[in-house]
Amino acid sequence: MPLVNSLAPDHSPETKKLAEFFNETLGFCPNSVLTMQHRPAISKAFINLNKAVMANEGRVTSALKRMIAWVGSNAAGCRYCQAHAIRAAERYGAEQDQLDNIWEYRTHPAFSDADRAALDFSLAASQVPNAVDEEIKLRLYEHWNEGEIVEMLGVISLFGYLNRWNDSMGTSIEDGAVESGEQYLGKHGWEKGKHDGTR
Repeated sequence: MPLVNSLAPDHSPETKKLAEFFNETLGFCPNSVLTMQHRPAISKAFINLNKAVMANEGRVTSALKRMIAWVGSNAAGCRYCQAHAIRAAERYGAEQDQLDNIWEYRTHPAFSDADRAALDFSLAASQVPNAVDEEIKLRLYEHWNEGEIVEMLGVISLFGYLNRWNDSMGTSIEDGAVESGEQYLGKHGWEKGKHDGTR
């Protein structure tokens, strides 16, 4: 069972209104947000931060942002966030070859050198201890400007929060996220784990 039960979607009218954002990104309001409602200031602040981080201000596409989130969540081991990130990448237009081969992003031709630099940045930044170094910086600057790097680190940091929240909480995973996780990640051993709602 989750550490703390999620509250009903209409528990906080203000959170419910803000959470309509997730109907576009995922097709449902995540149980993580419904759990945050125990302290509505947290759920509202999180949704607004999520919207700001995922806004497109440069060349970092919505699909790439979600793949950045997936790489970071995979490094952190959060199965809940892995499934959410890959589902959102699909919904935001990631190429089928990218979705099917996200595990091989370093070598698969569906990914450009710019993609690889961004995804390696996510992997390095999501490790403990943090592995962002001069080589990562130089590769980023070959393809991206400072504002775009800020956008990427915003995604990485947002999902760092979510990885800790959902893995510690044991947040129950939604059916739609399970479907995407099994479709794109199952061949590499993805499963619900602690997020199945019964432990």
